[in-house]
Amino acid sequence: MSSLDATRAELALIVLYLNKAEARDKICRAIQYGSKFLSNGEPGTAQNVDKSTTLARKVFRLFKFVNDLHALISPTAPGTPLPLILLGKSKNALLSTFLFLDQIVWLGRTGIYKNKELTDLSGRISLYCWMGSSICSTLVEIGELGRLSASMKKLRRDLNHSDKYQNEQYRAKLEQSNERSLALIKAGMDIVVAVGLLQLAPKKVSPRVTGAFGFVSSLISCYQLLPSPAKSKAT
Repeated sequence: MSSLDATRAELALIVLYLNKAEARDKICRAIQYGSKFLSNGEPGTAQNVDKSTTLARKVFRLFKFVNDLHALISPTAPGTPLPLILLGKSKNALLSTFLFLDQIVWLGRTGIYKNKELTDLSGRISLYCWMGSSICSTLVEIGELGRLSASMKKLRRDLNHSDKYQNEQYRAKLEQSNERSLALIKAGMDIVVAVGLLQLAPKKVSPRVTGAFGFVSSLISCYQLLPSPAKSKAT
């Protein structure tokens, strides 16, 4: 492959990536929390960028609550333990509620909806829902990692002394384990971000801490949305 063909292929992957509304949202999220980190809650350019990006992101999420509503009523994978099913469905319900209430917040912040008290209340309830969904995500990932670990141990025993990394099934499970470990880190960081936004521990989770955790969490989200060839190259 010539260097021009390679460049075309790389650009095609970038175009594919940027065509995703979710990817653009996560890039804006990184800008939002990066600005929050820089401003540390103080007035100025960084805080203005934080506020304007926060409002812009709400447009990307219009009617997105339907996605998790669909996941809520969809059947689960066969063999999934009941506690993990309940946690997964709770996560979908909470995230769908968060995204729905977030639209009321957007209507209030743009001036379309005039009831400020209800707008503020909707914003606070929505953040609690997001924090709850992040807690559920954390517990689901821990449970799924436990299941993966058990199946990988069994597979290693079945393979005896042969090279486990040559086994396609083992490699697939290892890749799933890495992806779920990353998702677990992201969910844990999002809990901290929610605590910061709700100001539940203002002395420990300052705007700068919230911004730092939110920025890293956003970078993880951006990585998770990479097309497969680019992701495998990044690792």
